[in-house]
Amino acid sequence: MTTPDSAHRSGFACFVGRPNTGKSTLTNALVGTKVAITSSKPQTTRHAIRGIVQRDDAQLIIVDTPGLHRPRTLLGQRLNDVVRATWSEVDVVGFCVPADEKIGPGDRFIASELVKLSRHTPVIGVVTKTDLASRQQIADQLMTLQDVMEFADLVPVSAVDEFQMSTLADLLVARLPEGPQLYPDGELTDEPEAVLIAELIREAALEGVRDELPHSIAVLVEEIVPREDRDDLLDIYANLYVERDSQKGIVLGHKGERLRTVGQTARRQIAALLGSKIYLHLHIKVAKDWQRDPKQLRRLGF
Repeated sequence: MTTPDSAHRSGFACFVGRPNTGKSTLTNALVGTKVAITSSKPQTTRHAIRGIVQRDDAQLIIVDTPGLHRPRTLLGQRLNDVVRATWSEVDVVGFCVPADEKIGPGDRFIASELVKLSRHTPVIGVVTKTDLASRQQIADQLMTLQDVMEFADLVPVSAVDEFQMSTLADLLVARLPEGPQLYPDGELTDEPEAVLIAELIREAALEGVRDELPHSIAVLVEEIVPREDRDDLLDIYANLYVERDSQKGIVLGHKGERLRTVGQTARRQIAALLGSKIYLHLHIKVAKDWQRDPKQLRRLGF
């Protein structure tokens, strides 16, 4: 007989915070594999990606959301809409603030929105990146965070050192409703493969171009097909879109060097994801000002 304490729980959690507060890294660490792309560029995440944490006592589905920010383009507005729509549907929210950065107006703006949400959805304060801060900094950050809003719980964590990751998982699971598994055993994400592949290519491209065009890159996977004469090889055809001709040169690099590096990095990651050898056919195309054009945003999946 199952006692009330050992009943199986299942439900949804999401991490929210300013761009680049470690939300995707936390998601990947809890799931135990890479389902969300990470980058030193703010605004890397563009979709609400679900990672599934399988435990004997629970199934925790983490929805990794873009960072909430003051939008300057139609894409920016749509990303914020994704965040707010996700908040309204989950069972518990983790509000992420890095241990090594002062709490600023951006954090307080998000907290003011979360206060309304916390009337019906528990919000846990998560101090991330403790590996980059001293004990005193972490203690100060926890104290400051307490004054920002009333949290259901507060926890300092580091995905890099795996510090208190199981505690964070326990705190999230404790707030889920009782219920059966929502996804089959062994599943780690419900994202379509083409979306994950496009995200891995975009991550590789972002690393190459530093601060020059962080938001101007979009990737669309056109086709994934088995090679006719081989059953161990997949051909993947993908287009990498930029907004202007001048950006095309930046992504290509000198004699196409940078694009080759992007292809090699992405190919390794995609092969690991699919468990198969792949050949990546990668082309750069210009979609003029796509971030501001509703029709192009739709075509690129936003």
